[in-house]
Amino acid sequence: MTLWHGDDLNLSAYLSRVGFGGDPTPNLDTLVALHRGQTTSIPFENLETMLGRDVPLDLGSLQHKLVDSARGGYCFEHATLFAAVLERIGFQFTALSGRVTLGGDPSSRPPTHALIVVEIDEHRYLCDVGFGRGPLEPIEFRDGVEVDQDGWRLRLTTEPVGDLFDTDRWILWHVGEDGWVDRHTFTLNPQFPIDYRVGSHFVSTSPRSPFTTRPFIQRFAADVHFTLDDATLTAVTPDGAQTVREVGVDDLSTVLRDVFGVALTTSDAAALVASETLRRQQEPPH
Repeated sequence: MTLWHGDDLNLSAYLSRVGFGGDPTPNLDTLVALHRGQTTSIPFENLETMLGRDVPLDLGSLQHKLVDSARGGYCFEHATLFAAVLERIGFQFTALSGRVTLGGDPSSRPPTHALIVVEIDEHRYLCDVGFGRGPLEPIEFRDGVEVDQDGWRLRLTTEPVGDLFDTDRWILWHVGEDGWVDRHTFTLNPQFPIDYRVGSHFVSTSPRSPFTTRPFIQRFAADVHFTLDDATLTAVTPDGAQTVREVGVDDLSTVLRDVFGVALTTSDAAALVASETLRRQQEPPH
């Protein structure tokens, strides 16, 4: 049995889901196509949590939800699925955890983000398919690298953690409204499926997790990034232009389907509308 259960993956179904044609081989062209395909085809969403359910990370559950259904998931789901794909094709890689900072103090942020570094021909590439807003493609893993991917700009830097630790802290940055923003920090401490399950449990159950308090859905493409944060729908283009509107509870299922490609069952849609109606009624006035 392989560590990430890649042998159990329905690879042809996954490749169809992310729009990959041809025979995948463990090279850079394949990695770029898979990364772009998953990032733009499978949305980011936390609706299982909002429906009061567990978020399982076994491969069967991930295939059913992210591959066979018009659904998405958050970073631990995305990264676990991607790890299984990489393993099945024959890539060499290391799974990692990061601390989402977005300008904040990393010492106050738990390691609740999942990402992967892939090694090809003695070069390493950062793969971050589960953040919800790119990158579109892998980023060469070296200090100071800066990329422009269809207008979305990112860079990767490193800094020493401290004298007591023989390691460095890596930082992924993206360009926001006010310039460069540190997105998340991480070290090269290897992570395993059990580590992702621990992180996912916190993300999906803790009242301090941002994903247990309101719906948070994202769809990323080369030309636009859509976000539904609570009741606010935002569309941002690579040049920074954005449009914002509020989404009523009665329009929620339609927006999920038409904007994000998330199609809920009739019963799940009804349950979400009911829970969102109650949650919004209980919110304090702004």
